[in-house]
Amino acid sequence: MSDVRTLPLPDGLDGLRLDVALSRLFGLSRTSAADLVESGSVTVDGREALKSERVRGGAVLEVALPAVESPAPAAEPVAGLALVYEDDDIVVVDKPVGVAAHPSPGWTGPTVIGALAAAGHRVSTSGAAERQGIVHRLDVGTTGLMVVAKSELAYSVLKDAFRNRDVDKRYAALVQGHPDPSRGTIDAPIDRHPTHDYKWAVVAGGRDSVTHYETVEAFRAATLLEVRLETGRTHQIRVHMAAINHPCVGDLMYGADPTLAARLGLDRQWLHARALGFAHPRDGRPLQFERPPPPDLQHALDQLAAQS
Repeated sequence: MSDVRTLPLPDGLDGLRLDVALSRLFGLSRTSAADLVESGSVTVDGREALKSERVRGGAVLEVALPAVESPAPAAEPVAGLALVYEDDDIVVVDKPVGVAAHPSPGWTGPTVIGALAAAGHRVSTSGAAERQGIVHRLDVGTTGLMVVAKSELAYSVLKDAFRNRDVDKRYAALVQGHPDPSRGTIDAPIDRHPTHDYKWAVVAGGRDSVTHYETVEAFRAATLLEVRLETGRTHQIRVHMAAINHPCVGDLMYGADPTLAARLGLDRQWLHARALGFAHPRDGRPLQFERPPPPDLQHALDQLAAQS
């Protein structure tokens, strides 16, 4: 079985290679997109095309995507998931480490959606079945604040707010070394890593990605930053900090020092979504939430302070 999609190529993808355009459109890896083209599952304006050919905006694509069974959200309690705020439209949670925002192929662990279902919280039915109510995400290894839409109105309004960069997202990030300058902006496009599908990287022609950072406290081996995101790309802070040679402490995927991580008792990246602000989707009143770092991250800070 396959899922056949017919759609015009968005103007923003004009001039890209066909495999690159497909990966952007459908969230595929570059390899998977190339395999689709080579298998004859893609036509451009009614004809088969080569993966390397450049496509023009407005060209009609017909793509036979392989059917993928999405896992259904399992309603199960999640230890450590704190309810920060709730009304008829939204629920704000403080997500613990080891919890995904929603189910996905290959992930069998706990999810925010499953935890909310287990606690009897109704969420919006908008979005894909396994991601209903989800308007933004945090990595499994990143803790902190997330808002989930309960009403259809909230889903629509909040999706637009995140897309239009009208949400204040602030993170605490402990990075290796001492960034110079001590405050600045990283404006570098991000896309899938050219050789490792499970990673992301700064890539020419990638999606616009902007990260602002400011030093909060400097230790001997690391620096605590406040980070504000304009965009919300996958792994954005982790990729951008690694790109300037200051990866998040404990983030071995992106080049962090395993010795320092072990010394601080960390088995994941030191990254916490500490503040989240947005206009309420129904009445527009400003909402602002903050949460301190969890015990494992605070322990690492205490260790650094004691060693400085």
